[in-house]
Amino acid sequence: MGSQISKQAEKRKAIKTEKKCLCDLQESCGPEFPGCEYRPKDRKNWMSELNPEKLRVNQIVWPGTHDSATNKIGIPCISRPFAQCQNLSIYRQLVRGTRVLDVRVQEDRRVCHGILKTYSIDVVINDIKKFLSETKSEIIILEIRTEFGHEDPVDFDKYLEDQLGEFLIHQDDHAFGKTVAELLPKRVICVWKPRKSAHPKPGSPLWSGGYLKDNWIDTDLPSTKFESNLKHLSEQPPVSSRKFFYRVENTATPQVDNPIVCVKPVTRRIHKYSRLFITQCFSRGFGDRLQIYSTDFIDEDFVDACVGVTHARIEGKAQI
Repeated sequence: MGSQISKQAEKRKAIKTEKKCLCDLQESCGPEFPGCEYRPKDRKNWMSELNPEKLRVNQIVWPGTHDSATNKIGIPCISRPFAQCQNLSIYRQLVRGTRVLDVRVQEDRRVCHGILKTYSIDVVINDIKKFLSETKSEIIILEIRTEFGHEDPVDFDKYLEDQLGEFLIHQDDHAFGKTVAELLPKRVICVWKPRKSAHPKPGSPLWSGGYLKDNWIDTDLPSTKFESNLKHLSEQPPVSSRKFFYRVENTATPQVDNPIVCVKPVTRRIHKYSRLFITQCFSRGFGDRLQIYSTDFIDEDFVDACVGVTHARIEGKAQI
């Protein structure tokens, strides 16, 4: 018992130290980066606002959500706080400006996060369709994967193609250098990551898992996550030469060795430093690597920061 108490005290001290480290870094450098002052007039249509004829896929800093479809997961006030990473529906996230969705499914086509489950994938698809019907030039990256420990839903690739076929941008290395206008009227890059089933083939309506990469750092220590994200991002090729999407996640994850195991208070340790991260990308010389930037509980300021860098790239104020 004494050993456990000692470990908890050490962990609390480490968290306090790391939070102060990020706070001090922000005070010393501020949140300045190319496009930091830009605010879209209409987040629901921000790609359209930036001019689809000029905006290339590899210029976009894509605002994304982590565990996107968890707004109603589990039982309210009981299990939900341990797995909920977003409090908005998929539709409301898209209206807010989110353009990359991270959805996990289990055998029965219900969305899940670990052992907890929520609504059917049909709810996600219908929300996406609703958003697409209300907009004209917004491109979405939809990543769907079979959750760890679960079996792939039967014929799920066929289901995705049947549901989204008219909107699907087929797997194509040339898409990265195209403008949004050149992709239209197709609007969805759907990355399907099964655990055991066959992966999408080149040229198919769905994209294989190798087209969306990341380096997941499973920690509740905010500075450790922040610096690890920067390190891994610095090792990627610039977006101008990259033939895959690379994601960085501005999140901290509850750990079993800490008394705080609810998502929201843990991820708050890093959430407010999203602009600082972008600042550090540019000040350390690899702002041209930033591409997909995801978060828990996405807000307008996070979206604005991503759109701001995108605008700066179009205007030639930030290189890619």
